[in-house]
Amino acid sequence: MELEPGREALVRVAVATLWTDPGATRPVDRPALAVPSDTDGWITGMDATQRVGDCVLSQLLLGERVLVTAVPPGGWAEVVAVEQAAPRRDPRGYPGWLPAAQLAPAPPTRDRRTPDGDPPAPLVVDAVSTDLRAAPGGPVALSGVVLGTRLPALGPAVGGWRPVRVPGRPDPLWVPEVDVAGLPAVAPSADDVLAVAARLRDVAYVWGGLSGHGIDCSGLVHLAWRRFGVPLPRDADDQAAVTTPVPAGEERPGDLYFFARPGRGIHHVGLVTAGSGPRMLHACYRQQRVLAEPLPPDRVATLVGAHRV
Repeated sequence: MELEPGREALVRVAVATLWTDPGATRPVDRPALAVPSDTDGWITGMDATQRVGDCVLSQLLLGERVLVTAVPPGGWAEVVAVEQAAPRRDPRGYPGWLPAAQLAPAPPTRDRRTPDGDPPAPLVVDAVSTDLRAAPGGPVALSGVVLGTRLPALGPAVGGWRPVRVPGRPDPLWVPEVDVAGLPAVAPSADDVLAVAARLRDVAYVWGGLSGHGIDCSGLVHLAWRRFGVPLPRDADDQAAVTTPVPAGEERPGDLYFFARPGRGIHHVGLVTAGSGPRMLHACYRQQRVLAEPLPPDRVATLVGAHRV
């Protein structure tokens, strides 16, 4: 099967980077464009300036759905990331470009079921990163699969390993059972979400990043809630639009602080943490990592409100 405009496809690499345009990529981006992608190698190979290049829009995780909108010659696909809401950009999802080789056509619905005819039970990666193997305890077949990735389970555990379906591969791969969890049947608490975000402390700041290899401020919020199956929008301004404002002084740990300069739109978001005075956990552009800290004076000056999911 080939990619076709108007049809869905699935990400077949551990992390796929969504680009503004194929021509915007740089020599330093080659590891992110490969199959399999090497997101960790890409990020560690960039300096601080390159990590905030505006050629990157977002990232997509293994198995994530996209709507293919164009497949011109040259090895690229124009897509809409339908699992990352971005209503200010496209009502269907986040638009951008991916290397076509990082996608696999989505199979018909009937082919996505187990031999018993049931949809595969969804698992979600709960480790910051894990490797999928060709057999239980066997050689690594796909490395660097990250927190929040959904993996359709294809059967019970065998010796501490779960068989899962991976796009573009006819046979199941195997994930350590300790690295995955089921999606919860009820909404998570804010404390649960904050605990997941805190596990990404000291991860590098990368504009458009959405993984434990590198992440940005709204990506941290999106990914922490996504771990529990809650689909918040991808960008901070859209996250503010779908959450509920909280009166000043009534925010609780796990709520969101939003920031904007006078006369401009929201440009930053962080998760409220406990402690005296306003504190937050956030992916900080200035310090180039995820950290928890009291709000410095310039952040207090641009704080436009707290919201609750």
